Amino acid sequence: MIGERLQTQVVDPAVIAELRSSVRGAVMEPGDAEYDLARHVYNAMIERHPAVIIRCHDVADVMTGVNFAREQDLVLSVRSGGHNVTGFGTNDGGVVLDLGAMNTVRIDPEQKIAHVSGGATWGDLDHAAWAFGLATPGGVISTTGVAGLGLGGGFGHLTRQFGLVIDNMLEADVVTADGRFVHASATEHPDLFWALRGGGGNFGVVTHLTLRLHEVAQVYGGPIFYPLSEQGRVLRFYRDFMRRAPRNLSAFFGIHIAPPAPFVPEPLQGHLACAIVPCFTGPAEEAEAMIRPIRDAAPVALDLAGPIPYPVLNSLFDDLLPRGLHHYWKADFVHDLSDAVIAEHEHWGPSIPTFQSLVHVYPLDGAVHDVPAEATAFAHRDVNFVHIIAGIDANGERMGAHRDWVRQYWSALHPHSAGSAYVNFLMDEGAERVQATYSGNYPRLRQVKHTWDPGNLFRMNQNIPPEQ
Repeated sequence: MIGERLQTQVVDPAVIAELRSSVRGAVMEPGDAEYDLARHVYNAMIERHPAVIIRCHDVADVMTGVNFAREQDLVLSVRSGGHNVTGFGTNDGGVVLDLGAMNTVRIDPEQKIAHVSGGATWGDLDHAAWAFGLATPGGVISTTGVAGLGLGGGFGHLTRQFGLVIDNMLEADVVTADGRFVHASATEHPDLFWALRGGGGNFGVVTHLTLRLHEVAQVYGGPIFYPLSEQGRVLRFYRDFMRRAPRNLSAFFGIHIAPPAPFVPEPLQGHLACAIVPCFTGPAEEAEAMIRPIRDAAPVALDLAGPIPYPVLNSLFDDLLPRGLHHYWKADFVHDLSDAVIAEHEHWGPSIPTFQSLVHVYPLDGAVHDVPAEATAFAHRDVNFVHIIAGIDANGERMGAHRDWVRQYWSALHPHSAGSAYVNFLMDEGAERVQATYSGNYPRLRQVKHTWDPGNLFRMNQNIPPEQ
């Protein structure tokens, strides 16, 4: 079990009946037909039994649910896409607000903005925006919730060019701990708006986001695989290449076992490999020249890069990481991929345990560095990379060994790190780790928390306690 643990509670049936009559969405409790399906989240390591699950139909349901949890003194979890691997989207004995049915996306092509409901996924947003030749930075798994990813900062293929998700956030609608509905922007409740941009789910339930969009035609991207024996050479190339790459060319590095997937030739399946996954948004006639150095970095085992619609690139790995696998992650920010860091990857990378497991290194330079550290809650505007080591398996009985591999690998890399991590990649690692993640912005975040949630109702997250 990960995170806050509570005894399963039975809420007074009369109170549940009143709740059912007060919301338009479904209300589920233990014993109901859909309860077991509804309580499960993305990470199968999380096995919890909330007392009540509210599948919210609209903002009114969210307000009712927040008030219910507070008045009944029950722990409250908020679920968008449900991808949080620590399991904050559920709990034992409390209330879950499931926003999954609130998934509408409306595009304003003239203003180049997206109006996104709190339960929408990146697949929902990418699909809607692509019809107008528009996109905004998101993750690399399209089943992730827009709000869940975005509130922690949010990065993806377009980040070097257009910044983090929060750098494209224009406004948000929020249900606060006292059940109020407020609008937050640079001019309305600016303290709350500042905290939402990187501070996670600590300050309320975000029911709507307005995001800036950008013109993104068909991109050139996809994985280029090399034998894992070449990983040192490929990582050194990647480090040097990213230093001089234009902002409209992003790429991340990965270590994998080639999966039994249709796009992988059978002789390569099950073999260790490293990869660079580029995304170039510039003119099509320049794409081949831009990607050629990546192809020339080392002998190529499999080349899948080419012209591709952005929504397809952003969902390319969805099928390899479906809901219901067991996950254990550790991560860190990194200032540079030094030779010492690369040597640790060469040592530990070959021990990757399953084809679902992964080691990824993502760039966080370019437009991310344009924003001052104090401008948003996301404080680490000076790092160049973030790495994640993830042990993932369909069989939970093997996770003990995978967890050991992740921890040993991470421990070897950590002395070379910036000392903190991307909040969306954190597991249950303690208050000191959360504080380090927010660095100099942490005291201000505690002040904002005191203003908007002095009772810490929103604590099922990487928690920022209110200032006392």
